[in-house]
Amino acid sequence: MLRRFVLKNLTAVVAVVASAIVLSSAAPAADYPSRPVTIVVAFTPGGPSDVLSRLIAKRLQEILHQPFIVENRPGAGGNIAAEQVKNADPDGYTLLMGNNSILATNAALYKKLSYDAQKDFAPISLVGTQPNILVVNPGVPANSMAELIALAKASPGSLNFASSGHGAAAHLAGELFKTEAKINIVHVAYKGAAPALQDVIAGHVQMMFATSASVIGLIKNEKVRALAVTTLKRTALLPDLPTVDELGLKGFDATTWHGLVAPAGTPKEIIETLNIATTEALKDPATQKALLDLGVDVVGSSPKEFEDYITSEIPKWTAVVKASGAQID
Repeated sequence: MLRRFVLKNLTAVVAVVASAIVLSSAAPAADYPSRPVTIVVAFTPGGPSDVLSRLIAKRLQEILHQPFIVENRPGAGGNIAAEQVKNADPDGYTLLMGNNSILATNAALYKKLSYDAQKDFAPISLVGTQPNILVVNPGVPANSMAELIALAKASPGSLNFASSGHGAAAHLAGELFKTEAKINIVHVAYKGAAPALQDVIAGHVQMMFATSASVIGLIKNEKVRALAVTTLKRTALLPDLPTVDELGLKGFDATTWHGLVAPAGTPKEIIETLNIATTEALKDPATQKALLDLGVDVVGSSPKEFEDYITSEIPKWTAVVKASGAQID
């Protein structure tokens, strides 16, 4: 009788403990977020990544009713910010606004990298893409991409393309174009996009793959001529401008993209909460307009879709980096 009583009560205690364990494991997601969340940005204030992050943070704060604070940690091509988030507690309170450099190209560019883009982060959502636009100096005798390729083939090595630096998105887009079009064009690296574009305008270099935000005004003022956009879909900023893919280089995609990730091991419930909130934020008309004005085409994705996208980008850009010979110590 005593034994039966003890067993009965022991079973009840075990059941209560088990329930408590289940509830405690679900609790972080149930009341998440209960304090401020930090979004780490790998670039300086005022740049596209920073402005985009602040727009998203503002909407997330309104949706989830907790402050979302943007913290700028520039340096080393985004590696400093990535390492900070990788080492943060996986509790959903430290996030990274990643991009194609941090999550796809840096592994091939840098000899030593302190993080693994696929193993150390949990994707939340692809936020948006920033198309690069193939522009030429108005004096270049090419009014289409086909004419530019023909010009390059007729005189190998005579055309130069500018970039904001070795391994930058503009450089790698040019290298991909070189490979896909089977042409010989010469890379000229600058310390930033602004001086690179100034030399394209001046005619010292003939062409560049520049972010849409940096050249939209120059295109409208006829300082440069736009020939194609590097995304697979046309950009809402210049809907009449065809894609490189449309013009014959099938599958060509050299996009600057931005997406939210958390440290690996962050509970799935928290990732789901952040994904739903981010998706909702990106549906807001005011946020969409602000991002479009910034030159960003809004995407929004599931965590799995973003994970698959990162997985597809890494080998593509690894091959381009190796072919270009670009490497950073």
